[in-house]
Amino acid sequence: MRIAHISCVFPPYGGGIGQACFQQVKGLANLGHEVVVFTPKYKRERKYFSEEKVKIERIKPIIKIGKAGVLFSLFWKLKNFDLVQLHYPFIGTEIIILLWKKIRKPKAKLVLYYHMDLKGRGIKSLLFKIVNKFITPKMLEIADLILVSSFDYAKNSEIISEYFFQNPAKFSLLPFGVDLEKFKPEEKRKSLLKNYGLSRQDKIILFVGGLDKNHYFKGLPLLFRAIKIISQDEIKLLVVGKGDLLPFYREKSREMSLENQVIFAGYVPDDYLAGHYNLADVFVLPSVDRSEAFGIVLLEAQACGKPVIASNLPGVRTVLKNGETGFLFKVGNAEDLAKKLVYILENESVKLRMGEQARKYMEEKYDIKLISQHLEEIYQDLL
Repeated sequence: MRIAHISCVFPPYGGGIGQACFQQVKGLANLGHEVVVFTPKYKRERKYFSEEKVKIERIKPIIKIGKAGVLFSLFWKLKNFDLVQLHYPFIGTEIIILLWKKIRKPKAKLVLYYHMDLKGRGIKSLLFKIVNKFITPKMLEIADLILVSSFDYAKNSEIISEYFFQNPAKFSLLPFGVDLEKFKPEEKRKSLLKNYGLSRQDKIILFVGGLDKNHYFKGLPLLFRAIKIISQDEIKLLVVGKGDLLPFYREKSREMSLENQVIFAGYVPDDYLAGHYNLADVFVLPSVDRSEAFGIVLLEAQACGKPVIASNLPGVRTVLKNGETGFLFKVGNAEDLAKKLVYILENESVKLRMGEQARKYMEEKYDIKLISQHLEEIYQDLL
């Protein structure tokens, strides 16, 4: 098959949508399909480059605001593809796809991967409300198939739940996956411990996520509060990620007198992430609202044999087995998070058992090779 994927972000930019797109196109290419990714060009870089057997075309938007942008040239670039998949939301470009489907290629097969509800603050909130009311319903209608990472999120979505219940046959489940050969259990690396000033006696909590304004919902200050509640000097928090909110988070940790417990690692290349996951005694995803719809980082941590703790949010709660591979905690509740952290960190047998079950769960349900084969089958059935 010749397949096009369209995404508002793509590596090296971090974030769930870009990582999910990369995962899917890499898996399809490894199965022998010809895949092209269309994504915005926001920095000086080559227009084309080849990576993992996938062709990536970065197009300069004619209009752009943050990660929103209008890739007008897609109106004629999407010819000769067997199937087109739009990673949604992609504000601005979804209108081009709408026009392309209705005017230029009404018989073309369009797959919509619905990642998350659009939520925001300030002026963004108003823009998102307009898109959700007038554009999203039309995109759901013109799509030949809608993919979601979990039916739990679709059923509880503020935007698409009604459409989901009215048109269940139009939806298919495709969770994200994890590379089990890349992310696997290993001993804590001495070099990394030394690099971050950590010892084997430290109890290490790991956070991995975007630290920019687009990822305001990741809940890092909530995790700070939980650590403050526990008040144990041997507990260390390693924060992996970068973004324009990093100075704010650094200052926040100082204000809470946590500067000796919170270590900011900055950006860590994907190839080195597994080593960082394996430093951890427990991994935490403390997101505060439904902008978090899944959490690929939870897969990566569990694949490395680590117990995880995550907010009890639709979609996110499907990625772990509560009480078996980790715990869910009440959204926004630092006391509940602190309680779950203490239970794992002070019970070595529980930590080890949960870690073993986490790895097994990833092998059974989230192996990226199985997910890629399932996506191929979905496409074949649609065509």
